[in-house]
Amino acid sequence: MRLSTRNQLVGTITEVTLGSVMATVKVRLDGGDQTVTSSITREGAEDLGLEVGQQATAFVKSTEVTIGVE
Repeated sequence: MRLSTRNQLVGTITEVTLGSVMATVKVRLDGGDQTVTSSITREGAEDLGLEVGQQATAFVKSTEVTIGVE
């Protein structure tokens, strides 16, 4: 599969929480302790067969990126 999305973050699914309509999926990124959380439809999560421990790629496409510093 080829995508135009440039921000592709590879990791492992650590949590899948299914609600009545939506699902929350947490992916721990490879090479660190950072986690990306995504809200997708429950139907999408079920269609993809998402499971804890499964390798996954988070694709990030946004019109705005915020930077923070201490």
